[in-house]
Amino acid sequence: MQDGLMEQLWKNAHLYGGNLSYVEQLYETYLLDPNSVPPEWREEFDKLPKVGENITPDVPLAPIREHFQYIAKNQKRAQPAAVSSVSSEHERKQVRALALFDAYRMRGHQIAKIDPLSLLERAEVADLNLRYHELSEADFDTTFQLGSLQFGREEATLREILQDLQETYCSSVGSEYMHIVNTEERLWLQSRIEPTRAHPTVEPEKKLMVLERLTAAEGLEKYLGSRFAGAKRFGLEGGESLIVSLNTLIQRAGKQGAKEVVIGMAHRGRLNTLVNIFGKNPADLFGEFEGKKLVDSSGDVKYHQGFSSNVNTDGGEVHIAMAFNPSHLEIVAPVVEGSVRARQDRREDPVGNTVVPVNIHGDAAFAGQGVVMETFQMSQTRAYKTGGTIHIVINNQVGFTTSKQEDARSTDYCTDVAKMIEAPIFHVNGDDPEAVRFVTQLAVDYRNEFKKDVVIDLVCYRRRGHNEADEPSGTQPLMYDVIKKQKTTRDLYATKLIEEGVITAEQSKEMEKAYRAALENGEHVAHSLVLEPNTKMFVDWAPYLGHQWSFECDTRVDIKVLQELAANIAETPEHFSVQRQVSKIYDDRKRMAAGAMAANWGFAETLAYASILAEGHPVRLTGQDVGRGTFSHRHAVLHDQKDATTYVPLQNMDKDQPKFTIHDSYLSEEAVLAFEYGYATTTPNSLVIWEAQFGDFANGAQVVIDQFITSGEAKWQRLCGLTMLLPHGFEGQGPEHSSARLERYLQLCAEHNIQVVVPTTPSQIFHLLRRQVVRPLRKPLVVMTPKSLLRHKQAISTLEELADGTFQPVIGEVDQLDKSKVNRVVMCSGKVYYDLYNRREELEKQNVAIVRIEQLYPFPEADLVDELSQYPNLESVVWCQEEPMNQGAWYCSQHHMRNALRKVKPEIHLDGVGRPHAAAPAVGYISVHVEQQEKLVNDALNG
Repeated sequence: MQDGLMEQLWKNAHLYGGNLSYVEQLYETYLLDPNSVPPEWREEFDKLPKVGENITPDVPLAPIREHFQYIAKNQKRAQPAAVSSVSSEHERKQVRALALFDAYRMRGHQIAKIDPLSLLERAEVADLNLRYHELSEADFDTTFQLGSLQFGREEATLREILQDLQETYCSSVGSEYMHIVNTEERLWLQSRIEPTRAHPTVEPEKKLMVLERLTAAEGLEKYLGSRFAGAKRFGLEGGESLIVSLNTLIQRAGKQGAKEVVIGMAHRGRLNTLVNIFGKNPADLFGEFEGKKLVDSSGDVKYHQGFSSNVNTDGGEVHIAMAFNPSHLEIVAPVVEGSVRARQDRREDPVGNTVVPVNIHGDAAFAGQGVVMETFQMSQTRAYKTGGTIHIVINNQVGFTTSKQEDARSTDYCTDVAKMIEAPIFHVNGDDPEAVRFVTQLAVDYRNEFKKDVVIDLVCYRRRGHNEADEPSGTQPLMYDVIKKQKTTRDLYATKLIEEGVITAEQSKEMEKAYRAALENGEHVAHSLVLEPNTKMFVDWAPYLGHQWSFECDTRVDIKVLQELAANIAETPEHFSVQRQVSKIYDDRKRMAAGAMAANWGFAETLAYASILAEGHPVRLTGQDVGRGTFSHRHAVLHDQKDATTYVPLQNMDKDQPKFTIHDSYLSEEAVLAFEYGYATTTPNSLVIWEAQFGDFANGAQVVIDQFITSGEAKWQRLCGLTMLLPHGFEGQGPEHSSARLERYLQLCAEHNIQVVVPTTPSQIFHLLRRQVVRPLRKPLVVMTPKSLLRHKQAISTLEELADGTFQPVIGEVDQLDKSKVNRVVMCSGKVYYDLYNRREELEKQNVAIVRIEQLYPFPEADLVDELSQYPNLESVVWCQEEPMNQGAWYCSQHHMRNALRKVKPEIHLDGVGRPHAAAPAVGYISVHVEQQEKLVNDALNG
């Protein structure tokens, strides 16, 4: 061949990728003894640099060489005796044996006994067939070298090696990790799995602890089933080993230094987890079953509720928190990540050692929900990484009533989506609680070592239907025929311990009675619960509780302070090469700071952040293109044109300033907005902002908006000060780049749950952002931000308006009109104001006043009444909007406007003007757009 074997392999990696691990095994054997591999391969390996030699990065084989050299450096074992006299036939069999061994690592999970019901259709695994590797039963007693297998010896008979491989990779644990590219990670996992054969020895006292947790898990379900027969509880029967796993996880993480563990999970097993892990008082749970009202708001069902408590571990006290979660299943996953990142930031822990995220999934949701992929994708990004998440899949092997794989997913496993980030996956039989304990310890240790995600696939079953009122045998007759005969996990494990002499049958029964007695007495039954927790570990929301809505808020800043801040953040480092257009923006900002130029939107917004930071509040801003701003108005992150380094002026105001975090997000709305919601609910002292690239992109995150942002306080008493910046305005850019769907937010408004505003001047956004942090009230803020107004010559403010002003919910007529001659008032919000104002000037209509309603909810009725009252000869009032009349603010806000008008001129009928009713938000033709805009403006002014 013109090129060597290794060169050919590398050039054709797309063809030979599946054989790379085989070559790796071959090379490892070569490192141990060059004479033990076929001559043609020995010649190729001889050409590779030896350990310690320099590897040139531009050599095509460099990645493979680095990979092999890592093995050579880190594989420590005694050198075997020389085998130069071994026949060539044995050499060939040795190579085939090594390939067979690797096949177990790669595909042993496919025949592992991970299904407690033995119903899984296991694939035929050709790689594990001796004949495929040209080995036969006659070779069983032949001695082979183990290669890189870490079974504690260098060689053994094929029979012994296969027995170890079966126990390690094909029993109740099926390990998937060979898809991981990083050699260090794979070797580390092998060093943990193979020496113990995936089944380490468990001390008797630990076995009793496992049995005690199974007793608790089963005992609660039995008690609830008898006391509240037929009530929905989404019980854990069939998956009781989850409680063993969570107890192990928290204790292990605490021992390794974690101070907090945040858990997200859907319905199944949630009540059991709250009582047996978090220490929720059983009496409180029973009260919920009996219908006891717990809060004065709408509340939520018991299996959506969150909780927090502290537990003792060998590493000290650990705070554990259960995130509130609606029925939208996987949406809680990114919320947990956001809460964890906030806690890590509070602890100044950029690595993720102190706070551990745990997301518990259902198998059908894990495979089916797109937000799972989005959450995985954020796991290693700068803005959203949390040092790795431990995922536990409660694999019921059925989703609601869908059990056949061809209907549930297109992959072999529900966990295959995790392979996209090369997360190790451990499939484990839920009826082997010791194996569950082992893989949980392994998962915690892997996360602690590599700060990456890891998945535990807890293969179990649902003893009952989707809920306790559901009859599952109608759709899964064969599965539930097996389940009816299946002994519980606790029964199986108790029998095992009795046979081992760890416990007697009488002691086992006594354990069950003791747990039931504790439930009936209303005692806490969680393991290691701290009854008097260290409250310093909690997020302190006390300063933000009990505040009522008010429009009043002092957001003024001394003008000298503003000028100093403005000048500071307009400076760039010496020798930093700023792009030409950006340089002009910063030069203009210097002039604005000096009062020589009116303030535009970008200046006022950036100065708001600077003033908030100066007053001790952290600021976090993420979203697509937020560093620059979609419409290039912000430029908070500067890029050196010579070396591409970045500089963020807002991060360099003062060495002791709070943290200013700004990151361009990856292309996700749902997971990112959920993350920021979780972050905001955990950092009440911060200004947390998510900006959409275009406002309508938030459509992709509607679940977060509906289930968390607008209703979280009413359902769960969960306060949140998250701010959403949504570019909105009809500029002729078509249906998908015009409307942020203002009507959807207004439809969700009630009980003062959120704020919806449409600011039109730089001073308005300045005071609005400051108001969000300065006052102690924490409510989500939805801002319809502009596009063309970012550079509109009339959308300007003075430095004095920023310093001495305040946010105005209603902005009245700005011209000095003769109020006695005004007989028509046009009310509006947003960009259309400037169109109305300029057309009025063209028409010289001095009888029409224009009033801007800058806050649509909570609606400023009193302010509007005051404004309308200034016109004694009022004859007509009209609302004007750019949106189609079946959209925008008209339908959701007209009753507020009518209430105000009724108090001033009850005889006047309120009219509405806008684009014609339409199915799409906007037209796609610029000519039609202009025609519609002209008509609505003229109709509003002329009547």
